[in-house]
Amino acid sequence: MVGGLFGRLQRRLKGGGLLSRRGRSTHPGQQLQRDSKTRPCGRSHRTSARLATYDPSVPPVDPFAPCELGPVQLSNRILKAATFEGMSPKNVVSPQLIDFHRRMAAGGVAMTTVSYIAVSRDGMGAPAEIYVHEEAADGLGAIVTAVHGEGAAIAAQLGHAGAVGELPHKRAVGPSKGRTITGARVAAISTGGIDEVVAQFAAGARMLRDAGFDAVELHFGHHYLVSSFLSPRWNKRRDEYGGTVANRARLAVRILREVGDAVAGQMAVTAKLNMVDGVHGGLGIAESIEFARIFEHVGVLDAIELTAGGSRANQMYMFRGDAPRKEFEEVLPSSQRLAFRALAPVLFRRYPFEEAYFLPMARRFRQQLSLPVILLGGINTLASINQAMAEGFGFVAMGRALLREPDLIARMRDGSADQGTCTHCNKCMVSIYSGTRCVLDHPEPLTF
Repeated sequence: MVGGLFGRLQRRLKGGGLLSRRGRSTHPGQQLQRDSKTRPCGRSHRTSARLATYDPSVPPVDPFAPCELGPVQLSNRILKAATFEGMSPKNVVSPQLIDFHRRMAAGGVAMTTVSYIAVSRDGMGAPAEIYVHEEAADGLGAIVTAVHGEGAAIAAQLGHAGAVGELPHKRAVGPSKGRTITGARVAAISTGGIDEVVAQFAAGARMLRDAGFDAVELHFGHHYLVSSFLSPRWNKRRDEYGGTVANRARLAVRILREVGDAVAGQMAVTAKLNMVDGVHGGLGIAESIEFARIFEHVGVLDAIELTAGGSRANQMYMFRGDAPRKEFEEVLPSSQRLAFRALAPVLFRRYPFEEAYFLPMARRFRQQLSLPVILLGGINTLASINQAMAEGFGFVAMGRALLREPDLIARMRDGSADQGTCTHCNKCMVSIYSGTRCVLDHPEPLTF
C-alpha cells in the first residue's frame, strides 16, 4: 500500500448487527437462474462436482455470461480489483465510499471489492482506512445495500499490514525483528500475537458475513503480515512458523481454516497471493506455486488472485508504468523535497507498462491449480479479457482502468468500447490522501 510507505518516508524525512446472508433478501446479482448459460467458474470445495479443469479443446467461455464463484452467482467474470480508496477518515464507511462502489457496480462489473479493511487498528497500513470494530458495522451494511441495488456483488479485502505503514497508534510487527526501508523498528510477533491475528481475521469475516457481503478476499500479498511470513526475505523464525514452506504457510493456513468456519458457506472466500516479492531474497515463483497448492488443498478457497511486489520495499513492481515521483514530491513540505529526491529512485523504481503484465507468471499457476485463478495486472482491453478466458482463467480483475472509467465494462459488453483510456501515469497513487480517483479527470480533492 503506497500510503504506508509514503507515510513512513514523510515521518523519516521530518526526523522523527445486521441480518445474516441467510436471513436477508436475495439481491438482483444473486437472482441468476442456474440454466445452461450459468457456468461455474471452477472448483468449489463445497461442490466438488463443479470441477472443470482447463481443457484447451473446449471453446473459451463468454466473459460476459453469468457464472458462479463458490456460493455466489455473478453476472459476468470481470471483477473490480481492490484499490485503496482513502475515503474513511473516521475509519468507517463514508458516503463517498458508498458512491465510489455504487458507480463501479452500475458500470457493469460483476463484483466490486472494498479495499482495504484491517483486522485491527494495528493492522492498518495507512490513514483513512476501515478497521474491524463495532462502529464500522452499520456502514458496511449500507455499502452492501447500495451495491446490491445496482445488481452487482460485493467483496471486501481483509488483512493485517504488519510492518507496512507507520501510524501513530501502530506497533509494527513481522515474523522476525528488523527494520523498514525508512529505518523504523519491526518487532517479531509472538505466538500469542499470531493467535490474536488469526482470531481477528475470523472476527472480520463474521462481521462481513453479517453485513451481507458476498465474498471476502484475504490479503496474503504485498509484503503485508501474512505475505512476510511466506517470504524468506523477512521470515527468519526458528519455530513452527519459520523455515520450511509448510511452516511458513502455517499462519495463512490457520487463517483460511478459521475464516472458512466463520463464513460457514455463506460467502465466497478468495486470497490475494504474491507470485514474487520483487525484492532480493524474497519469495520466488516456485515456492509461491507450492504455497498456492497448499492453500488449495485446505479446501476453503473459491479462487486465488495473483499479484506481485509490495508496499514494504518495491511499490512500483505491482503497478508498472510511470513512477509518480514528481507528484509525491509536490505534496511534501519544501524542507523535505531534497531528501525525497535522493530516495525516490529506490522507493519508486521504474518498470515499463505492458498490457496484462502478470500474465506470463500467472500462466504457471493456472497450469498447476484446479482452483479458479483471477488474472490481475494491467488489463485494459477486451482482447486481454478474452485471452484470459481462452487460457482458462476463471476471472479477470481490473483496477486503474475502472478508476478512470467506472462504466468501461458496460460499454465493452454493449460493443461501444474495446479498451480503456487509462494512461498508466499512476498519478492516482498520490490521490489516496484526498480520495482515490483519476486525477486527470478529477483533479480536485474529495470533500469529506
